Amino acid sequence: MKILNLGSSGQIGAYLTEYLREKGHEVTEYDKNLGPQYNLCAIPSTWLEHCIKESDFVFFLAFDVGGSRYLKKYQHTFGFIDNNTRMMANVFGLIEKYGKPFVFASSQMSNMSYSPYGVMKRVGELYTKSLGGKIVHFWNVYGIENDLEKAHVITDFIKKGFETGDISMLTDGTEQREFLYAEDCCEALEAVMNNYNEFSSDDNLHITSFKQTSILEIGEIIQSLFKDIGKDVTVSPAKSKDEVQKDKRNEADTFITQWWKPKTSIQDGVANVFNDMKKIYD
Repeated sequence: MKILNLGSSGQIGAYLTEYLREKGHEVTEYDKNLGPQYNLCAIPSTWLEHCIKESDFVFFLAFDVGGSRYLKKYQHTFGFIDNNTRMMANVFGLIEKYGKPFVFASSQMSNMSYSPYGVMKRVGELYTKSLGGKIVHFWNVYGIENDLEKAHVITDFIKKGFETGDISMLTDGTEQREFLYAEDCCEALEAVMNNYNEFSSDDNLHITSFKQTSILEIGEIIQSLFKDIGKDVTVSPAKSKDEVQKDKRNEADTFITQWWKPKTSIQDGVANVFNDMKKIYD
């Protein structure tokens, strides 16, 4: 199958390209890091139109995004909204033109009205429903990241451990999240693609581990991994609670587990990412 991977250099996209190729699919990578012609925000884009036209299936994973520490800077938020608006108008318009089956990567945060990230993902969901595509909600997917300036919590903590020896937190760490290893996420996306006609645009396809882990526990797991290599690292929670909790997140729906179940424990997944990042700092 000819698969177009929009966002192929991102946290999930990079894993997905490798995974699908190992399964024998012909995967076209599409990401701004590949060059100017791969800019999804450029309208019109003759190269994007060609790639969508020639594909059998599209994974729309691309999104201008960053972790909480990155998006706290208001100047980043303005660019984030502008870039994602342009990207969605471009991609969804061409998908509609050529009638391609596709999956849009949304988030557990899509119902959070105060979060720019959640609001933009909600807009993408509405587009997707109007076109008959399938929506998946990612829950804190983690893995090696190419852009560490925009690192999410697990890669951010590992980065801080290597660079400063102190895992400083934005909150007191008591909030809990359902973390999912990127390779498990790829298996879930494959299951949605292979069973595409079994789903509707209204199905709650929540791709998650279905297991809660606190941010403080994540810090302690990473601290233990540093200890194993002979490096002392401190964990420094903040005093404030997580402000994200003022809006209730989506509830995890187990519907997708009829076709897919996660395999990787949080301990094993974090260790895999730690070992990959260690190569950068060795």
